[in-house]
Amino acid sequence: MISSEDNALLTQVGPGTPGGELLRRYWMPVCALKDLNENDPKKRVRILGEDLVLFRDAKGNYGLIPEHCPHRHVSLYFGFVEADGIRCPYHGWKFGTDGSCLEQPFEGGNEALRKQACQTSYPVQQMAGLLFTYMGPAPSPLLPRWETAVRKDGTRSIAVLPTHNCNWLQAQENSVDPTHTYYLHGHMLLQKRADNESAADVAYFHRPIEAFDFELCIEPAWAGIRKSRVYGGDRPERELGHPALFPNMLIAPQGKSLTHHFRVPADDSHTNIFWIEFFPTPDGSLVEQADEDIVVRHIEHPVGPDGEYELTTFVGQDLMAWETQGRVYDRSKELTGVSDRGIYMLRNLLRKQIEAVQAGKDPVGVVRDPAINDVIKFQFSEGQARLAREMEAAE
Repeated sequence: MISSEDNALLTQVGPGTPGGELLRRYWMPVCALKDLNENDPKKRVRILGEDLVLFRDAKGNYGLIPEHCPHRHVSLYFGFVEADGIRCPYHGWKFGTDGSCLEQPFEGGNEALRKQACQTSYPVQQMAGLLFTYMGPAPSPLLPRWETAVRKDGTRSIAVLPTHNCNWLQAQENSVDPTHTYYLHGHMLLQKRADNESAADVAYFHRPIEAFDFELCIEPAWAGIRKSRVYGGDRPERELGHPALFPNMLIAPQGKSLTHHFRVPADDSHTNIFWIEFFPTPDGSLVEQADEDIVVRHIEHPVGPDGEYELTTFVGQDLMAWETQGRVYDRSKELTGVSDRGIYMLRNLLRKQIEAVQAGKDPVGVVRDPAINDVIKFQFSEGQARLAREMEAAE
């Protein structure tokens, strides 16, 4: 249990809030590359409590600026994307990808007014089929080259999950909770979906958890918490574990893939989630795959017209758990136990990094040295992939 004041410190993401200023020190995905193209060159983006418009001009440059025109506050999303910027649909003021005001029709060349209309802009970079932005102070750090995003010995796909109606920290705390997988996933799948497709997940997660542990990892190019489990039953195993990357990511083996989860706060009570799914080749052979060729799938929200959650998938199960905690989970009312030690480690890490930002320092996991940013590698448990291959071969 923590105080209401501490809960607000850790969960608020808007401009000027301590938690929001911390999160602004990291690159975050805002859109799948394929969802912004010549035929559909603009998209509304709500991130960290700010309403923005993302656009791709006719030259292929990306811009991310405030959605509302400073003139009369009309949405630029409904405007006209041109060769060098986006033009407001109301009176035609035009803005470049860098936020500069390029034109103000009917204003008689008022240079002072044009300069006053210049907007904040956030840099946008492309990697692994996603568009990332950085919303913190200059100079921006390097976009980390995680192995899931840059390895050449496999293929990738992108999953865009439905907007989650809850605070981002509810999703991230789940990633340092080692015991939820038994009932929420293994047991739930056994009860709701006893079919061949879910057999590998049931076999892996519906095993007795005999022990678990946590490791705080502070590395030159990343930081986070690694959780590991010791399984009993017919398939005993000591997991190597996998990392929950600070502040809002997880890399986890999911069947045959390594899946990189990004939990991007839209605001205090909504979260957008993107996955990079990396499928290594069995023999380590290299594969050419352009970002433009990466398949993107959009997953629908699992709540049906009757208000019931579809609980036969991990996405539906996790969404049920996180959303039913409340839009912003009130941690002042919780009753925690020994299995929640990883959650307290994460909260302590958040507090310390908020303090680091307030002291003018970079928080952990910010990368500025190109020498450590070629390929950022991790260690993972291989049990899920191995079990999936074994069960596939036995069919």
